[in-house]
Amino acid sequence: MNPTPGPNGSQRTRHPLSEDAKSSLLKTHTLFRMFIVAVLGSFFVFQLDVGYLWLASILTVAGIILGIMVLIRAVRLKESRLVLFGTISGLVVSAVMVLLVLASALFFNQVRDYQQCARHALTSQASNDCRAQLENSMPGQFR
Repeated sequence: MNPTPGPNGSQRTRHPLSEDAKSSLLKTHTLFRMFIVAVLGSFFVFQLDVGYLWLASILTVAGIILGIMVLIRAVRLKESRLVLFGTISGLVVSAVMVLLVLASALFFNQVRDYQQCARHALTSQASNDCRAQLENSMPGQFR
């Protein structure tokens, strides 16, 4: 075995991982990849159209569930800090996505009308008119 320098400059011997540890590490990394795909997928699907709100909701819930699973495995099995940091960051994004999905579901008709208006707006004045139309269509306490 090759000695590797430790954090304080001393030499320590790196032990090879057992088959169980390798399979556990592989499973954690696979779950982490699935988590990242779910979080990014929910974010990008949400950007498409309010008609795909159901898919963004499913991907957000899947991302939260996978994130919690990866977070538990990362803490319990002492995975790399990169996996832990990535999981915490992804869970923060998922929490923001929950708020966005809930707000879009609550104001579904207004958001749909705004998106249709903005799709056909070719000038900045038309875009401003769409925003003003959205503001006027919101209930009084949300203006």
